[in-house]
Amino acid sequence: MSKSICIVVSDYYKKISNGLELGATKFCDQNSIFYEKFYVPGALEIGPAIKFISETKHNFDGFVALGCVIRGETSHFDIVINESARAITNLSLDYSLIIGNGILTVENKQQAIERSNNNQNNKGYHAALASSKLIDFKGNI
Repeated sequence: MSKSICIVVSDYYKKISNGLELGATKFCDQNSIFYEKFYVPGALEIGPAIKFISETKHNFDGFVALGCVIRGETSHFDIVINESARAITNLSLDYSLIIGNGILTVENKQQAIERSNNNQNNKGYHAALASSKLIDFKGNI
């Protein structure tokens, strides 16, 4: 079965998001998965973007959400991580969309770099893997 995945990238932290994106596309390339990429400004925009894309003529088997939220000095961090996760969960459950969540929620930039490097810890790679596994799961039930 040929798979297609939509990768939605928040490019607020470009160096981090580029690394996550490379991890996700690496997984897709290694597994002959067609992908298309879309970009949004921040993590809160990922959920709405996935919903908009899912309602268009595009017919993706799954999605990958990529971005990074780094804790700052205000409670904005908590709002962004909670609401972006809620949006992804709601889309998955309410619309049966498959979404691999690769939105990093970290305490500092170093943690983000470690999770977006080109190695086995790349969370973009893992999010694409999760999406692919759920596509297989859904196709087998």
